[in-house]
Amino acid sequence: MKLMTSALMREMDRRAIEEYDIPSTLLMRNAARRVAETAMEFGGDRGRAAVFCGSGNNGGDGVAAAAYMLIRGYSVRAFLTGSREKMTADTSEMERRLEEVGGKLEEFTEIDNIIDYVNSCDVLIDAMFGTGLHSALRGDSECAAQIINASGVPVVSADIPSGVAADTGEVPGEAVRADVTVTFSLPKIGLYAEPGCLYSGEIRIEDIGIPDDLLFAADSQVYAVTHMDVDLPERRRDAHKGDFGRDLIIAGAPGFTGAPVMAAAAASRMGAGLVHLGVPESIYGVTAARCTDVMPFPLPTDIDGLISWDARGPIAEKLERCAACLAGPGLGRSYMLDSLVEKLVRETKVPLVLDADGINAVSGNTDVLDEAGSTVILTPHAGEFARLGGDISRGRIAEAAAFAVGHRCVLVLKGHRTVTAFPDGSVYINTTGGPAMAKGGSGDVLAGMITALCGQGLPVKKAVTAAVYLHGLAGDICAKKLGEYSVTPDDILCAIPEAVKSVRQ
Repeated sequence: MKLMTSALMREMDRRAIEEYDIPSTLLMRNAARRVAETAMEFGGDRGRAAVFCGSGNNGGDGVAAAAYMLIRGYSVRAFLTGSREKMTADTSEMERRLEEVGGKLEEFTEIDNIIDYVNSCDVLIDAMFGTGLHSALRGDSECAAQIINASGVPVVSADIPSGVAADTGEVPGEAVRADVTVTFSLPKIGLYAEPGCLYSGEIRIEDIGIPDDLLFAADSQVYAVTHMDVDLPERRRDAHKGDFGRDLIIAGAPGFTGAPVMAAAAASRMGAGLVHLGVPESIYGVTAARCTDVMPFPLPTDIDGLISWDARGPIAEKLERCAACLAGPGLGRSYMLDSLVEKLVRETKVPLVLDADGINAVSGNTDVLDEAGSTVILTPHAGEFARLGGDISRGRIAEAAAFAVGHRCVLVLKGHRTVTAFPDGSVYINTTGGPAMAKGGSGDVLAGMITALCGQGLPVKKAVTAAVYLHGLAGDICAKKLGEYSVTPDDILCAIPEAVKSVRQ
């Protein structure tokens, strides 16, 4: 699903008005009606509402919504939290229409009186700031946001909750916490990116009259991955195991025998035809005893029991017959292992997934990614990304995109609302997953799932975004059944079939 920046939305509005002769006030009234109708779901036929309006066009949406609700029998008070002198022409026109139906746009004064009224309402409408906000709320708007959040009354935000940056999802100060956000034409990045997504509530995307060809042509590079965006191919009735990929996983070390088993089992659950699991000879017996549907094999080790440089030959031999490779889960660290992973990056001709210690192995020499023999997919959490040189304090989306483009790789920046960036500059924000998945081993499952879909021949972009979505969906399924405290990576593994089935129906 395409996500919009504020600049793209302004250009779309301009073209609709100037090239298609659609009156700006008509677009505003359409937006206001959508907001008002949503708000009235909370108050029934004769409810009470408070509307907080800024002086920009988002405020005009609120003023027009107040007029719409008054006409339909609501008790409504509208408050101006911006400067009357800075009101746009369209917002002033909506104020005139509000007065025509017996309403008034009140000054934001007598705060105690406003608080008492707000606490008596059935619903509140936040229309203070839309996509044009690029700083923290201040003054009356900050005070209004505090009143709204403290009230406990259901809140409907117009386009985006006030205080949330539309282009990044950043929340630099106080921000309205909406129960529902009614966004117009196309959704905004800030509604789906962290932490803005935590303020948006239910997101409803409403048509306000922008022509379809403008919506279709909007040139965005940022997307949200939803249920409708995951498309796994139909399997032929006469297919056999060789049609669904032969994957190689290189993982494990003494004390880390679970990670390779988890990753391999996830690859198998995600539909891989054959999974070869290379582990250090020192843990082969333990690993083999736990593998029932994948093929483990031992690799030469050093004196510490870690995979040694001598393993490069057996690994290369296996890779000749494989369609995808994963290196890193529970791998451990040594100078020779780092060199072995760098060799894999340079020489592997199939998609290569680097997870955990596979990422750490290249963190001191990210230039090796520029010499990759095929597509490299890195799956770091925030700490691992920092070791790669990333700085999420500058924004997860921008930093992930810069890294992926700069190193011509795929970056899966894990966390709440995982961000996946591709070397063409496109970025995909995942919409599944939650705190139930915050346990060691969950990342091993994801890495195995990505490897499996890449090995089945799906385009890398489709394979990675689908795996991330399904991984989170499996976690959500577990959380619903088991609660957020008790979900384990094994549970997520077992829920993969249900997740896959849900997107195949």
